[in-house]
Amino acid sequence: LHYQPQLCLADGALQGLEALVRWRHPERGLVGPDEFITFSESRGLITPIGRWVMPQACRQLKEWQDQGLAMVPVAINLSALEFRQRDVAAEIAAVLRDTGLAPQYLEIELTESVLMHNASQGLATLHALKALGVGISIDDFGTGYSSLSYLKRYPIDKLKIDRSFVMDTPGSSEDVAIVTAIIQMGRSLQLLTVAEGVETEEEWKGVGICGFDLVQGYYIARPLRREDAFAWALRNAGHI
Repeated sequence: LHYQPQLCLADGALQGLEALVRWRHPERGLVGPDEFITFSESRGLITPIGRWVMPQACRQLKEWQDQGLAMVPVAINLSALEFRQRDVAAEIAAVLRDTGLAPQYLEIELTESVLMHNASQGLATLHALKALGVGISIDDFGTGYSSLSYLKRYPIDKLKIDRSFVMDTPGSSEDVAIVTAIIQMGRSLQLLTVAEGVETEEEWKGVGICGFDLVQGYYIARPLRREDAFAWALRNAGHI
């Protein structure tokens, strides 16, 4: 696992960490998820990977909190297959009990497409997660289904705006208008908005103009190994 910080845009304070899985290949070194997640899903391996990631990330965050890390959540991505095939709420409840992590410090990230398939089952699962006290984020928002009705039906806490919008905000009035509208809509629904994939100073300035709540990306920090992530978080506590 690697961890990428998520900051408050207004003051630069650490607001969370996203747990990102990497494959340590014997010859190629670290391989990113874009190269092996789809393969893992097609071979039925994504569920055991998910069952490894969840307790590892929760246990790690609890250990860091005990060592003085700011009390912020860790975000973990769930694939569509995991969300459909597993008793997600029961498994997460068991992980929280076993690791001792308080539920408010765990966030589950889902894509829009996950919510659109098996909608009734998905709604029940999300309500079960919210009953536990776990946060829910929508990843890559703006790239999936055009229907926005699920925003009022599902118990969502955050919208992570896709990088394809973020990267064009410095020079595109159309993207600025779209992103600003999404942010205003999110605020009216009491949802936090996160700028994903901020990589340059121009993009940093652009998301600031739009008024995002939170920001994440290479401009702040790349996904970091466990020991580097903890050191970075302590070193940058409250500022960037």
